[in-house]
Amino acid sequence: MSRAFTQVDVFTATPYHGNALAVVLEGNGLGTEEMRRFAAWTNLSETTFVLPPTTPEADYRVRIFTPAQELPFAGHPTLGTCHAWLEAGGAPRDPDEIVQECGAGLVRVRRIPDGLAFQAPPLIRSGPVEEPLLARIAEALGIARDDVVDAEWADNGPGWVAVLLADAASVLALRPGTVPCDVGVAGPHPEGAECAYEVRAFFPHQGATVEDPVTGSLNASLAQWLLRTGRAEAPYVAAQGTAIGRAGRVQITTGADGEVWVGGSVVTCVTGRVAL
Repeated sequence: MSRAFTQVDVFTATPYHGNALAVVLEGNGLGTEEMRRFAAWTNLSETTFVLPPTTPEADYRVRIFTPAQELPFAGHPTLGTCHAWLEAGGAPRDPDEIVQECGAGLVRVRRIPDGLAFQAPPLIRSGPVEEPLLARIAEALGIARDDVVDAEWADNGPGWVAVLLADAASVLALRPGTVPCDVGVAGPHPEGAECAYEVRAFFPHQGATVEDPVTGSLNASLAQWLLRTGRAEAPYVAAQGTAIGRAGRVQITTGADGEVWVGGSVVTCVTGRVAL
């Protein structure tokens, strides 16, 4: 059947400079295998399917797929799906806050002056990275173990290991080999720069390393770590995608109760219908 479809660009106000997302706005009646096959066909980092919520607290439900697997949560699909749902006429119960249901539970999304922001979900795993794994990560990144300023597990659904380098230039200079797991790398820009941090995200796929253009889930967990350890102060802006010709901008703020919010702009690039 024909279903409403949109493709958006997330964490940018300029089309084709952020991270693309495919959104099927009418996911009812589709099975898991059909969703997985379509996500593999789009060949984007993520494709989402909008469904009616199963709980009265949520405004809509979303299932999130990479070309290879389903994710319980991901950041840029959360903002991109919410944008597409609102643009298609979705009406949240609370005009100031949208509640998304996903595999990780309920995620709060709010409007900000130039886009949307989601509340960072709690970490599933944190703490020190095992030394043998950290040594493998450093080798895969092409750096010495001593070049790693600090590292922690920063798992909020996708199993990120967060690695801090001395500066943004070191992050941009990385030419990784095959990483052993999902790795997020950050380094501070000089004081007074437009962005506080440069971020890159690498994950293994079919024996190679893929770099994600702009990654909401990673920036969420990085922010929780950097703020907790006093290495960053909110609000701040992180840059991502620079090394691969993108210009992603991720806004990090904190709420009254200290919760972390991850936001950015979203622009619609394609609208229409898909035979699915």
